[in-house]
Amino acid sequence: MLRIEIDGAPATPELLVPGLLANYGHFTAMQVRAGRVKGLELHLRRLDEGNRELYGEGLAGDRVRELVVRALGEVRDAAVRVVVFGVEEPSVLVSVRPPAGPPEGPRRLLPVDYARTLPHVKHLGGFGRLHHRRRVREAGFDDALLVSRDGAVVEGSTANIGFLDADGGVVWPEADWLHGTAMRLLERELPSRREVVPVDGVGRYRAAFLANSLGVVPVSRVGDVEFVVDEADVEGSGVGGSGVARVRAAYDAVPGDALS
Repeated sequence: MLRIEIDGAPATPELLVPGLLANYGHFTAMQVRAGRVKGLELHLRRLDEGNRELYGEGLAGDRVRELVVRALGEVRDAAVRVVVFGVEEPSVLVSVRPPAGPPEGPRRLLPVDYARTLPHVKHLGGFGRLHHRRRVREAGFDDALLVSRDGAVVEGSTANIGFLDADGGVVWPEADWLHGTAMRLLERELPSRREVVPVDGVGRYRAAFLANSLGVVPVSRVGDVEFVVDEADVEGSGVGGSGVARVRAAYDAVPGDALS
């Protein structure tokens, strides 16, 4: 299953080439289950705000929903990406692929000194982020952990990172990051706070996890610091483990919003 439409019409080379060559725009990625999306209003708000910043005008949520529903057709479960691209007159691309979930097993993260341009915008400039992810995998890690020049934790390469303190409270780094949809939903569901997290001080936390639209996955290692991860954390049963299972269960329990 792979469908790509641009402004509601089948994608053609003539429509795709301008966006590919310019590499300018913004997007959101969502998981559709039974025609519903967790945090749909957050995805639509992200697109509207990104459009205002990059193009100087809003993007109506009703139009986005209409384009997504059109691209899905009879498909009820899918991974959908909405991309607004172009320099002068932006177009809206909707891609439909098979549904996806969080990676299996806990993740090992290697800190790297890297700051994204316009970090609060989910934009198309992903070269540096993907380059670092490739390099850390060559070093035996699963992904990169982006760290500011002053040594503070920022975010994962494609997900927000959260920590659990000794009492099980959720701690999010105070930094210039992308305020992800999964992070926003978890802030609603669980007691949370933000604080500056020095990368050389992550060992003081009880556990760590990554969160994005794919779900919640435990982190077993950040650089030389290891976190205890057990079966409950990985399976997300909601009880036991380091507490990550509770976070994952809270995200999984968020109901989806109907696309139509």
